[in-house]
Amino acid sequence: MLKADLHTHSFYSDGTSSPEEVAYEAYKAGVKVFALADHDTTDGVLRAQKECEKRNISFVPAVEISTREHDHLHFLGYNVDLHNEEFQHFLATNRQNRQKRIRQIIHQIAQSGVDLTEEDVFSLAPNTLSRAHVADALKKKKIVPTRQEGFRKFLVPGQVGYVPSAGVSVIEAIHYIKKAGGTPVMAHPGLVQEAWNFPAWVEAGLAGLEVFYPSHSYTLKQELLKIARKYDLFATGGSDYHGPHAGRINSLGMNIPIPYSDRLLRKLLNR
Repeated sequence: MLKADLHTHSFYSDGTSSPEEVAYEAYKAGVKVFALADHDTTDGVLRAQKECEKRNISFVPAVEISTREHDHLHFLGYNVDLHNEEFQHFLATNRQNRQKRIRQIIHQIAQSGVDLTEEDVFSLAPNTLSRAHVADALKKKKIVPTRQEGFRKFLVPGQVGYVPSAGVSVIEAIHYIKKAGGTPVMAHPGLVQEAWNFPAWVEAGLAGLEVFYPSHSYTLKQELLKIARKYDLFATGGSDYHGPHAGRINSLGMNIPIPYSDRLLRKLLNR
């Protein structure tokens, strides 16, 4: 059994901890293979890698890319070339599109009579903006008690601040990951079962599935493993850790049984 965490976030996107802090918490949790996968940025990757080297943790450079086809339809890119200029331009464009979306969200919330400004939100995000920063700004101004309540009251479909995802298509996400030398893996597939289109995604180059994920039930994991066998996809695992102040899961590491862990190590670490 391998304890790995290939899906974590730092304050470079919507996490609340530094890359070093996330990597150190993974070390304390007994994680042996680790990836920092911030949204639309790789700026924290080298910082996390240095911490992992100090702690003798195997490290995989990563990024998470959102798509416009569903708010939670995301794809992880492992072992992308961090210095690939085309890929970095792609990520920068995604971040710019995020800014446009967040400005529209802030405008809609302010128009509803809530005291919220762009400065309130943008000041909380050193790199990639997200709806989480809007929720954090609402919390900071005591408009809501938690990040989760900010989402529930303002940011989900049907609420005044909801604006559809400004991400790319799934095919584009997979394409750019592959062009940067990376391995595309679908994140938290259990959150978006209504959007599954594995034949098209596999044809585009999808290589893996995040099977071992905190909210996936035993039954769902078995279904995902069946899909993985059908399409020759390898299985990964990640906690989607966002830090101790994000109001969600606080534990790092997912146990990945043999033989899935063996294939994961071959795919991502050439072992």
